[in-house]
Amino acid sequence: MLRVLVINGPNLGRLGKREPEIYGYLTLEEINKELSELGKTLNVHIDFFQSNTEGFIIDEIIRADEHYDGVIINPAAYTHYSYAISDAIKSISLPFVEVHLSNIYVREEFRSHSVTAASCIGAITGFGGFSYQAGLHCLVDHLKKKV
Repeated sequence: MLRVLVINGPNLGRLGKREPEIYGYLTLEEINKELSELGKTLNVHIDFFQSNTEGFIIDEIIRADEHYDGVIINPAAYTHYSYAISDAIKSISLPFVEVHLSNIYVREEFRSHSVTAASCIGAITGFGGFSYQAGLHCLVDHLKKKV
């Protein structure tokens, strides 16, 4: 059974209440539940982590190297300026898939660039909660091709 970690960055714990016209009405708990159900069908164990603190996210990325086969990450606002998170991703050997609920390329100009995506095997953006499911499918496919 594959083991995947899902990391969520700042303010994603406010999903369902925070700007639902942009991020939708699903809560993070609902997204996690849907992803867990998909994981069962794909024979993947999934753990979840959310923090509003950059250092805690970096610590979790580094810890993941010992415990998981791959990571799905939504760095949220850190996407656009956290070279520290990008460097942490590059410092370990796991594949990462970056996901975003909204299409970062059609929003404010500062959101149209991801400094973290270049450290990932790919990025999925703009499909709401389904971005996570698509990310899981892509990550699992990538991992199975490596075996």
